[in-house]
Amino acid sequence: MSVFMDLNLTFTGDKEELRRLVETAAHLGYSTVAVNYVFEPDSKKKTPVPTPLPVSELLQTLPIVQGRSQPIRILNRLTIVMSDSSHYRASCPEYRHFDLLAVQPHTDKLFLSACMTYDVDLICLSVNDRLPFFYKRAPVYGAVERGVAFEVSYSAAIRDSTRRRYTLANAMFHSDVSKGKSVVVSSAAEKALELRGPHDVINLTQLFGLSDRCGRDAVTTNCRSVVLHAESRKTAGGIVRTFRRLDAPHTDESEVCRASKRARADAADGTENL
Repeated sequence: MSVFMDLNLTFTGDKEELRRLVETAAHLGYSTVAVNYVFEPDSKKKTPVPTPLPVSELLQTLPIVQGRSQPIRILNRLTIVMSDSSHYRASCPEYRHFDLLAVQPHTDKLFLSACMTYDVDLICLSVNDRLPFFYKRAPVYGAVERGVAFEVSYSAAIRDSTRRRYTLANAMFHSDVSKGKSVVVSSAAEKALELRGPHDVINLTQLFGLSDRCGRDAVTTNCRSVVLHAESRKTAGGIVRTFRRLDAPHTDESEVCRASKRARADAADGTENL
């Protein structure tokens, strides 16, 4: 059985609304959700990184996932909206409070840096307006090789017809560039009414230009890869590979001496003949 995930439930400050979001997600069949804290740094003054709410403070008992008879898993996620390279700090200790780390770059240079160098789990695509820049396949494939996924959200398309047009256009452009690789589709819902069931989302991905297989992966396999990438990013500092060394075959020293003398004699005979 597929394990469905929604890695973007937007936290607006209303705990009661967030509680309804989590309960609705469990009722729709999502096994894992991520509470998203959007962080927009200010270049003029220092803006503190938000602190995630403890799950125990949000829900006393976790709701049971529909059809799986097990409680829902809740993760915390930080999304950094970037308009300057200084907005992302690689060694920021506050980032470690979150399970997932995402960035939303607003320039082509920041997008390239996010794909090739930033230690993040997700790169968010803009859905509220036109793409502020266009990008090619090379940085996208570079991010895919590093295990970084790209996120497209659909709740903006529910709220407004203009945003619906931008969502479809931007998602289709990315699907054409990436060929559907490492795409995650999430809700970015702020209210429970904006959530859709996993199978409805899979059908929606066909409007994004994804195939049936890629659409299912966008809410299952790719989400799981993002969670595993986040866990390894926080725990693994590197990989050491060890292997058993095979000893070289032993050669008799006298045989080596005889072979070298024979070679010198052959070379001397060749010189005399000349």
